[in-house]
Amino acid sequence: MRRLATGLLLFMAALFLIGRLLQPRYPWLSFVTAFAEAAMVGALADWFAVTALFRHPLGLPIPHTAIIPSNKDRIGVSVAEFLEHNFMTREVLVEELKHIDFAGSAARWLAQPDNSRAVALQLTGGLPTVIRMAEDEDIANFLQTTLASGLKNLRFAPLLAEVLALLIEDRRHQLLFDHLIGMAAKALDQNKGYIREKIHEKSPKWLPRIIDEKIYEKLVGETQNILDEMREEGSEWRERFQQSAEDFIVRLRTAPEYEERIAGVIDRSLNHPLFRDYVQTVWRDVRNRVLADVESPQSRIAAQAERALAGLGAQLAADDTVQAKLNAWIRDFAADAIASRRQVIAGLVERVIRKWDAETVSRKFELYVGKDLQYIRINGTVVGGLVGLVLHVVTLVI
Repeated sequence: MRRLATGLLLFMAALFLIGRLLQPRYPWLSFVTAFAEAAMVGALADWFAVTALFRHPLGLPIPHTAIIPSNKDRIGVSVAEFLEHNFMTREVLVEELKHIDFAGSAARWLAQPDNSRAVALQLTGGLPTVIRMAEDEDIANFLQTTLASGLKNLRFAPLLAEVLALLIEDRRHQLLFDHLIGMAAKALDQNKGYIREKIHEKSPKWLPRIIDEKIYEKLVGETQNILDEMREEGSEWRERFQQSAEDFIVRLRTAPEYEERIAGVIDRSLNHPLFRDYVQTVWRDVRNRVLADVESPQSRIAAQAERALAGLGAQLAADDTVQAKLNAWIRDFAADAIASRRQVIAGLVERVIRKWDAETVSRKFELYVGKDLQYIRINGTVVGGLVGLVLHVVTLVI
């Protein structure tokens, strides 16, 4: 485009010379000469304007030329501010993102067998790297130190108290109470013969057998009655269990000795040689099984992951409600994340432009808009020629 615009200028210059030379013989060429003369003026003016944006025309340090290289840093600031205040506001981002179906697109993509298989292979293929990283001595020491520090600062008793309080609030502890009573009743029913035999063994030899039977029946019957009474809603036993659980939670929250006991048990367990040996044995077994499986062409882990991912994609694709909630969450998260960091992003743009040298900035801008600017030169040539022609006609008429 630059060559075309320059060629048009040279053509106008040649046309002007030919017109001037032949005008005495052919007077009508005055119109051609006027057109060519004005076209050259327009072409040269626009060439100067376009060139002055990116460099000094003819290398001459004319004031207010090479505008982009001279104002590189100010342009960077302006571009960054323009992006920050016009493109990265939360309102603009939400409006642009609300038309994108993130969850639906991901679900439909993941439901395709080829795609779920590719993701599964990627995930399982990374397992050996994760295992090797976990076995690295420096990383292992770091994890152990971090874990030990975290456990040291963690208060177990209040945490256990909160868990138990949650169970009591949902009355799940009563399910445990019922389960324990059921276990006791089942044990009693299954061991009646054993109890009868033990009573007979412990009774004096001179005591008649029938009395042993009466003792057995009385013991078993009363035990069964107590268990039945425990099962009843609002029973005294159930209230005692409730009160004991609440008192235990209070002691966990307030009594320092409980924290010391729990922390001591955990510390002794984690540092016990048997526990460490057991953990290492389990880890080696798991590691060898995982590595053998993921390296096999018929990897069961990869197959399970593929089925799980495909199933997840299919279920998500069929659930419009979950898709809508996920899309809303993703939109809000993305909009908030970008909008809250728009100054950082704008600062990045500004720093990158500031690091560019003036020639690089000028070249990049010229590559983006240079073609349109050359059209300005061409239009200036044509429009200038037409204006010159009109003025020439007006001069002749006057």
